[in-house]
Amino acid sequence: MGFFEHWQFFFCLIVLLIPAVILGTMEKPLKHYSMGVSLFFIACIVGPETAQLVYLILFFILEWGVIRAFLVLYKQYGRDETTYHLTIVISLLPLVISKLQPFIGLDIFCFVGISYITFKVVQILIEIYDGVIDRVGFYEYAAFLLFFPTLSSGPIDRSRRFLEDWNHIYDKEAYLQLCTSGIIRLLGGYIYKTILAGRCYMYLIDAADKSGLLNEIRYAYLYGLYLFFDFAGYSLMAVGTSYVLGIRTPDNFNMPFLSRDIREFWDRWHISLSHWFRDFIFTRFVMRCKKKKWFHTKLQRANAGFLVNMFVMGVWHGLNVSYLLYGLYHGALLALTETYQKKSGFYKQYKDTGWYQIVSWAVTMQLYMFGFYIFSGRWLEWIPN
Repeated sequence: MGFFEHWQFFFCLIVLLIPAVILGTMEKPLKHYSMGVSLFFIACIVGPETAQLVYLILFFILEWGVIRAFLVLYKQYGRDETTYHLTIVISLLPLVISKLQPFIGLDIFCFVGISYITFKVVQILIEIYDGVIDRVGFYEYAAFLLFFPTLSSGPIDRSRRFLEDWNHIYDKEAYLQLCTSGIIRLLGGYIYKTILAGRCYMYLIDAADKSGLLNEIRYAYLYGLYLFFDFAGYSLMAVGTSYVLGIRTPDNFNMPFLSRDIREFWDRWHISLSHWFRDFIFTRFVMRCKKKKWFHTKLQRANAGFLVNMFVMGVWHGLNVSYLLYGLYHGALLALTETYQKKSGFYKQYKDTGWYQIVSWAVTMQLYMFGFYIFSGRWLEWIPN
């Protein structure tokens, strides 16, 4: 059984969401019940894999110790960059070890959801350093990290926003509106993931057995559609379940195939991840470039930031050539788009016209579909042995 997979999960989910609906309509707090449900699903899904459960517990304790230690050091010494950077590195070590597993042959910290949980920890540390957070309670920390709908594959929520909902007690009318919206998302996500993604996968398997340029184009489009319906479906179900439990987890997709340029695409595709990278890597890298005077112009800093930001995103997906190239590809696209939009008189003159937006949309679609082709790794089959 996996998160939002198999009939056993959905049977348990339906049974366990019924008491949540009753509590919500009775205007009772949902936070303790949602914690219990999260622990139940973790026990059912991660628990049978003893090693995974052990590493999850070890990770949970280790990161709690890192956060508490950094809070103490921050209150005593203030914004010390060396301590801050060292703390971030330590918090990332379990994730790094898990990503190196194919190369070092160790299964340490290879448990479901480590990437997304690590991002939550890093975000807490950054916000402590920025002075946005001055305390972290253990129960709140556990609720944020272990909230089961988003444990495996996101969306990545922000701790302050999550805890505001987690501690909120809705009146009956507000909860019923939230719950109804959640059930609609849950059903929509189920249709996306089980029906539409399943259909795309059938055609994808057929395309995988054939060769030729036209078939490769077909494969790229089918892979992109499959990836969207599968992941957007998962995200919709995670968001819908969160709503029923009183947490307004942010949406992860917003009609990405309508994007008219690659920047808009990343504002619509895997939104929580792209915005996390934007806020905590891109923006901070650009600010550091300005402070250190590494580049002469704002455009140069932005373009370097795009390349670094998307390369790190590629590394986060995995340390294979396809993911790294995918990251660099999108970094280059974003840099070229930024340069074109800032420097091109043609763009400034025609950007608001209907014909230009249609052409821009068509070109953008080819670009991100080719990116999906890179991401799939199928292009490696074209390389001579």
